[in-house]
Parts: sequence; structure tokens; C-alpha cells
Amino acid sequence: MTTRFSKSWFHFVSGLEFDLATNLVGQPLVRQQVMKGVREFLENPNPVKPLVMSFHGSTGTGKTYVSSMLIRYLFQKGLQSPYVHHFSPIVHFPHAEQIQQYKESLKHWIQGNLTNCGRSAFLFDEMDKMHPGLIDVIIPFLGPSWVVYGTNYRKAIFIFISNAGGEQINNVTLALWRARKDREEISLQDLEPAISKAVFENPQSGFWKSGIINEHLIDFVVPFLPLKHHHIKQCVVSELVQQGLEVRPSVVQEVADSIPYFPEEEKLFSSTGCKTVASRISFFF
Repeated sequence: MTTRFSKSWFHFVSGLEFDLATNLVGQPLVRQQVMKGVREFLENPNPVKPLVMSFHGSTGTGKTYVSSMLIRYLFQKGLQSPYVHHFSPIVHFPHAEQIQQYKESLKHWIQGNLTNCGRSAFLFDEMDKMHPGLIDVIIPFLGPSWVVYGTNYRKAIFIFISNAGGEQINNVTLALWRARKDREEISLQDLEPAISKAVFENPQSGFWKSGIINEHLIDFVVPFLPLKHHHIKQCVVSELVQQGLEVRPSVVQEVADSIPYFPEEEKLFSSTGCKTVASRISFFF
């Protein structure tokens, strides 16, 4: 089984922490929450339940980047590992009228793969587009029971990724900035009520009236804050290096300036995060 769990968890945690600190731009709260969750989970040789994390924030703030980084450290082949399973509602569950069929398929898929390898990871992308009710079929795999359908599953990892809550996170961040609270001082407690209302109480959300929420099966809600101008410049530098291009300060400035910012008056936060940085660089070379 090509996971890295058999290696010293200390080396894994140290490497992940360093990578997050070095390469994840402008998300101290994410680093704190992800490292706390991963450290507690890997320190325990017999966890009472799988690790369940839910990532929330606007486009381009690093949700997919962090989930990919985490998987890359856990599994030698990263996202290509046969023990990593990635679900997209648009690709895997496109038709609302087939929800019962999707439920059966999803349950059997997870059950079968946990039978093959208890140390599996399951990523659910775009939870804001998931049909309400569908995700509840995996509830038996998320709780503290020892065996489900004959499968030991307590060492698995489930990650939910969603843009839902992004607007509310942005609004809270902006309000706190106007109240002169530094972005680095924002806590999970500042954001949790807004995320809860936007994600878990929204009829359009995949978590609408979900037992996953009612039974408190999510261990870590991880909010991704909107990125400021200097964060975008860091992303530009990183992308230039990755593309093997010269890091010219003038180009870094021009690319960062070309991205839309909000609110209209202050132009404080990037509307698209770092998502469009790579495609914009070619316009300035």
C-alpha cells in the first residue's frame, strides 16, 4: 500500500508544516486548523473516527491547493494514488433525478475502497453544487463506530471543498478590517457563525439539513480568507519561478494590478484570488 503513514508521522507533519508556511499565501488560519487536525489524527495510532475537514472560501484562495498538498504528503503518488478518490458533483452526480442511484453507487464505492485500504482519502469538490441529501449516504463512514458494513474505516480522511460561505467570509473579513482588526488576528470564532448560516442553513447547499452537520461529524471547518494585493504579488512571483521566467518587479506589479479587487471603493481584496495569475502572466512578457 503506497501511503506514507508507515513513515514517521513527525517527518510528515514537519514537511507539511514547512510547505504550508512557505507556499500557502495569506492563510494563517488555514495553516493552524489543518496542522492541528492532521497532527492530532496522525499522533493517534487508533483514532476513534476518520478525520473530516471542510474547506470554505472564495475562488482562488487555496482550497484545492491545500487539499492537493495534504494528499501529496500522505500518498506517494499524490492525487494519482489508487487510495485517493476525488468526487465532483458536475462530473459524478450531474442529474438530480438519479440521486437514488448515485447514493447506492457512492456508498458501495466508499465501502469497497475502505475494504481495500482503510487509509484511504476521499475528496468531495464543489459541495455547494452537490444535490442536497446525497452526501448523507456516507454518514455511517464518518462517525466513531468501529465497523461499518464489515469495514474498519477509522483511519480514513474525508475533505469537503466548497465556495459556499466565501462571500460571508469576505464580508466578515472586510467588516473586521474596517473595525481596524488586523487580518492576521481573525479567529475561527469570528467566522464560524457566518459560515454556518451560509453553508449549513442554505437550501442550495449539499449540506442542507444534513445529518453530517446535525451529528457534528465535521472535525475541522477551515475558512480561507480573501487575498490582498501583496498576497497576489507573492502568487505572481511563485508562478514566474514555476514557469522558469525572470522575476521582474515591474511585471509582478503589472500582473497584480490587472486583477479585479473589491470593494469598489477600497479595492482591498482580490475578486479571483490567485486563480487567474498564471493565465495573465503571458500578457506581460
